[in-house]
Amino acid sequence: MGTDKRQRQKEGRQARIAAAEVAKRKADQRRRFITIGVSVLVIVALAFAISRFTGNDKKPSADVAASDTSLPTTTSTTLESAAGKPCVAVSDPLPAGAPDVAIQVGPAPTTLVTQDLKVGTGADVTAGEMVTVNYIGVACSTGKIFDSSYKTGQPAPIPLSLNGVIKGWTNGIPGMKVGGQRLLGIPADQAYGANPPPGISPGEALWFVVEVTDAQPAATPSTTAPAVASTTTTAAP
Repeated sequence: MGTDKRQRQKEGRQARIAAAEVAKRKADQRRRFITIGVSVLVIVALAFAISRFTGNDKKPSADVAASDTSLPTTTSTTLESAAGKPCVAVSDPLPAGAPDVAIQVGPAPTTLVTQDLKVGTGADVTAGEMVTVNYIGVACSTGKIFDSSYKTGQPAPIPLSLNGVIKGWTNGIPGMKVGGQRLLGIPADQAYGANPPPGISPGEALWFVVEVTDAQPAATPSTTAPAVASTTTTAAP
């Protein structure tokens, strides 16, 4: 009986040792799994952070400019040259009270075109006078209205001097009578040529309908002349 008891005790110790070894192996396996899992999470987090950082570095410059309002931006307002382009019909709606502009559709005028639409009954307009006019101006190549006294509803005082208006007006308005209305087709070299004010293309021929409401002897040129002013003055809006 003593031998059997010792045998059972021995087997019990071996079983406990074996169980302890199994438990230790399971614990070691759990620790390895945890370590691997944490390592994977760290690697994934690092990869994500790197991708975000490098992605921002490679952001297109246009996007950067759009998101950073502190960066200056520039916009070109230079229009394409109209030299050699034909004239088209008026493409804008007419301002209230403005007459139609009977543009001669086709090749741009190379010499000054004058056509009386209504002959006035007042005094003759002579070169160099200060005239008061209603007018509407249209760009040949686009048919766009670039200026008009009808926008304000007030006729404009214009000096018929070379430093006051374009050559097409100093050549095209004298000979009218007060109360008359005239169509002018002005070639580019008698308009603004290669240096026009904003809103008019370089080399653009111009069409106007001008109505003279008054004419007075020459006076000091106005500093607020509208878009028909010569290239040395600033065009009014």
